[in-house]
Amino acid sequence: MLPPSSRPWLGPVAVLAALLGALLGLRYAGADGPGALDTRLRAATDAAGPAGWHLARATDFLGEPLGAAALVAAAVTASLLLRHPRAAVLVVAGTGLTVAATTLLKPLVGRTIHGGFLSYPSGHTGFLTAFALAVALGAAGRFRLGRTAGGCLVLAAALLAGAAMGWAQVVTGAHYPTDALGGWCTALVVVPAAAWLIDRAAAGEAGRPAGTGRRGPA
Repeated sequence: MLPPSSRPWLGPVAVLAALLGALLGLRYAGADGPGALDTRLRAATDAAGPAGWHLARATDFLGEPLGAAALVAAAVTASLLLRHPRAAVLVVAGTGLTVAATTLLKPLVGRTIHGGFLSYPSGHTGFLTAFALAVALGAAGRFRLGRTAGGCLVLAAALLAGAAMGWAQVVTGAHYPTDALGGWCTALVVVPAAAWLIDRAAAGEAGRPAGTGRRGPA
């Protein structure tokens, strides 16, 4: 699930994302309002208008349980039809572990919005970024894209998905901009790690001698 073209740079990107996410978490731990960076970034979304707000609400739905389940089901079905079961596993594992990570991190950081709702990191942003990353990695591997094409696809998918959902979370008032950045960073850490573990498990299974599987009762 980690195409050779992605391995040289995806690891360092994950490390940088982990550092940035940790720094933001420490900076806003226990905070109950926006920081200076949030104020500057929020200003860029103030001109969204009614049409922008409706678009943001539609984008936000993709991170809600029903919308997220529909996206994952569609990607899993497509992966199985293309006979790429490992990609289906990554979509489920990558998105599920990212949502779990953001859920666990929220009480640890303790940042709140709207009078007590835990906000850092954004689970919606983490989910859609993880979904886009998993799909892009699956496509890069399935179609054997080279380093340039594969790298551009994976990075573009992560950036576009993270920016779209992050923008939606800010416009709807669900999160501060830095919450969205934290969710994006979480996905950049979790999905490559999940892909590496899936590859390791598949390699171990392929290397197991025939006939060493578990036997049923005689």
